[in-house]
Parts: sequence; structure tokens; C-alpha cells
Amino acid sequence: MPRHYRMLLSSCLLLVLLSSASFAIPAFSRQYGTACNTCHVNFPKLNDFGKAFKDAGFKFPKDDEDFIKVPPVMLGAPAQKEMWPRAIWPGTIPGMPPIGLRMNTFFQVVSRNRNNYNLQAPGVVGDFVPRTDFQPGLFSIFTAGNFGDGIAFWVDEDFSVGGSNQAGGLGDGYLKFVDIGRLLKLPKDALSLRVGQFELDLPFSPARSWNLSGWDIFDQTNVGTSTDGVNNGFALTSGAQGVELSGGHSYRGYHYSLAIVNQNTGGTPGAGAAVSPQVTFVSDSNYKDLYGRVSYRVNLEHDAASRNEVQAAGANGPRDHTYLDFGGFGFYGRSVQRYGDGTANVFTAREPFYRIGGNISFNYRNFNVFGVYLYGHDRNQVQADTTSGFASGPSVHYGGGFVEADYLARPWMMAIMRWDGVNSASDRVNGIGATGGPSFFHSTRHRITPGVQFLIHANIKASFEYQYRPEQVVYVPNTNTRIIGPFRTNSAVAGLEWVY
Repeated sequence: MPRHYRMLLSSCLLLVLLSSASFAIPAFSRQYGTACNTCHVNFPKLNDFGKAFKDAGFKFPKDDEDFIKVPPVMLGAPAQKEMWPRAIWPGTIPGMPPIGLRMNTFFQVVSRNRNNYNLQAPGVVGDFVPRTDFQPGLFSIFTAGNFGDGIAFWVDEDFSVGGSNQAGGLGDGYLKFVDIGRLLKLPKDALSLRVGQFELDLPFSPARSWNLSGWDIFDQTNVGTSTDGVNNGFALTSGAQGVELSGGHSYRGYHYSLAIVNQNTGGTPGAGAAVSPQVTFVSDSNYKDLYGRVSYRVNLEHDAASRNEVQAAGANGPRDHTYLDFGGFGFYGRSVQRYGDGTANVFTAREPFYRIGGNISFNYRNFNVFGVYLYGHDRNQVQADTTSGFASGPSVHYGGGFVEADYLARPWMMAIMRWDGVNSASDRVNGIGATGGPSFFHSTRHRITPGVQFLIHANIKASFEYQYRPEQVVYVPNTNTRIIGPFRTNSAVAGLEWVY
């Protein structure tokens, strides 16, 4: 069995262990003397107030000075503002170091026949996947806050991801200059600037997902078949380095963002990709990619005052609005492959690619249903000969998305039901298909994931989800020849995590 097959199964089973590195910030609770549920439905899922807090640059959207319990430290005298530019603008730093920690651990049970995936020729032993397993997950440190004058910051660093001695890395690390449009006499919050390393402004944040496993479509890369020249390692969850302009609000009305970021498209050929060893797939440092998003949210409260406030008014206090949110997003870039013919000749093919999608979310009190559809398209430059280098081939594309429903049955308990589906050429490369054969869902994988989450304390959460996948078989890539099957990669996963 090719090693790539075994890696695919292992990735499916361990995906839930690699949950994201960004999350709630308990340091804000210490600064403002308030509970985590001031900003969160079920951490790290934000409520409307949490969205407004983030939009404002990690400050209360109104009367911040009246609510903060640990005042910031002035870096100079207020009179220096009047003396500028003959003096340094004073600014502030948080009154206490806004540092937090996160740790989680998991237990999983997978299908009885999951090792059918590793069956090979007689006498050949494949990798063994245990049916039950305890695993440490993520240990991370993070900090966020603001330096006054609408300058916010965020940094999170993972020390360990997916187990002991598994190195992490920088998650987000950026400065955000909030409402710089005021300098240009633009309407309030019409223009902000973010600089550094950050997650793309997706409609639902994979980096701050409250689920144990990620949304499959956001992790999707694009790999062609053995006759294609596409091996694009970019996924929308990839960290971005660059600048972003944005404006509007995420809790009402319009929102937009436009980012210019580095490329992250390098890859290695898949199991079914019959390419020359002299072809390499790299990121083009001479080219920057573009990402954009627009959305509009309509608050559907009967009371006009509630519609326009940060949160709606309820009999038991503030609550999330009843709303309808919809929008679209897109990414444009170029992936690169370089071909050497064994002499001094090197040919470079730059293949434009794009990702385009739409999203919708409806919320009624404690019930939220939302979804995304995404389409990915890569131009295909195939190796022609040692004279011309490359020629255009058929495009390589994928599509899919998810639908999820969350219901907050109690302030401390949330039930989840989710469907993920991806139709991808990379599954054809890897020879994965459903039991009906290559003509039936041959390039489609999907799963249904019910789950439930409990807040033991406001900062301690227990989670459970069951991932149901259709029965699968493995084929020789691009043929009807069955290698093994059927097997399942169903899994039940329990997680326990805390933040401090």
C-alpha cells in the first residue's frame, strides 16, 4: 500500500486532535472583572457583544473607560499629545500583562475495521491504527489587548500541538489600527488596517472554531490526477502574512475586508501524480495573493432600538439578535511549478487559481444555523516537452461546503449537528471511493457529525462528537481495480480543555 494512502487515513483520525490555536482570552475577564460569557456563547464562539468587542479593537464598544477595572498605564504624559510632533505620542499599555494559557486533551474510539485500510500484499504488514487512544492536544500561550488610540494587538504561540514533543509555532501575530478612516474624514469604522500574520477573514473562523474537528472544505487543497500538473498545497486555513484593509461591523450592517498576502502554495506530488522528479511545486515569492470578503447582516428584531444596539433586549437581559447574515468571499493567486530538463534549461509555469464561495447564517435566540459553499479552480499547465516546457491542460477543481446547526439548550450546554461534503480531484488521485465503485461518489467524501459541549466552569469545557462517514474502499488510482475494502473511519471523540 503506498505510504500516501496510510497518511490519508491517519490524517482523518488525528484531525480532531489538531484543533486550532486561537481561542478565548481570559485576560479580558481579569481586565474588566467580568465573566467569559460576556463575550462568548460557548467559548470560543462569540456572541454579538464579543463580535463588537473584537471590532472595536479589544475594547468595550461603548464607554470602555467606565468598565475597565485595571486601568492602562500611560507611556508618557497626556500633554505630549499637544506637543506632537516635537514629542513622542504617549500611548498606553495594559495595566496587567494580558497573558493566557490553553490546554486540551482527547480520547477517541474508531471503527472496528479501520485497519482494512492497511491491508497489502500477502505477508506485508501495514501500519496499525489503535481502536482507542488517549492523546494530549494543544498547549499554547496567547496575549491580546490594545495600546490606546485604536491600536490593537494579538499574539498566540503554540508550544505543543497534537502530543508530547510535537512542535507548534506562531498562530496569529499582528497589530490592528482600528478606524483609521477617521483621519480621512470617513464614516466611523469604515476603514481599519491590520498588519502581520493573521487568519484570513473567513465568514466562520477555523482558527477560533468551537468544534473538535475542523470544517473540511476550509482545509481542502487542490491536487490533480496523474496526467495533471496541479499540486497546489494552499488551503484557506493557511496562515497569511501581509496587510488587510477592513471596515463595517460583524454584529450589524455591512462588513468588508481586502488582504494582500504572501503565497503559500508549495506541495509535493500525490500518490497518483506521475510527474518527473525534475518538476518542483513552489510558492512564488515575487507574487502576492489577494483575498476579499463582503457581507451584510440584517437584524430582525421587532423593536427598532434593539435592532441597532450591540445586543438585543430580552426579558432576562441582553441576548443575541435574531438576524440573517449573508455574503461572499474569494481568493486569487498563482501556484508555481518549475521544470528542469537535465541541462541548463529551466521552465516555470505560473498557474492562476481562485477560490470563491458564499455563506449564510440565521440566528433565532439560542438557535443558529449556518453554512458555506466553496468552489476551487486551478489552471492546469502540463509538461509538454523540453523545448516549450508546458502546455495548457484541463482545469482542476473541487467544490463543497458544510451546514451546521447549534442550539444552546442551557447556558452551559450546546448541541451541534453538522454535515461536511467535499468533491475533490485529490480523492481520485488517492483512489478513495465509496462502496458503490468509482462511478458512485468516487471523488466525494462527506461526513455527519453530531456533538454536544458542556461548560463545567466558564473556562473549562467538555466536548463530545461522533463522526460518521460512508463505507469506503481503495482503488488503484484512476482505475476500477479494488485494492481493499470496505472500511470505515468513523470515530467518537471526547475532549476536555481549559483556558486561564
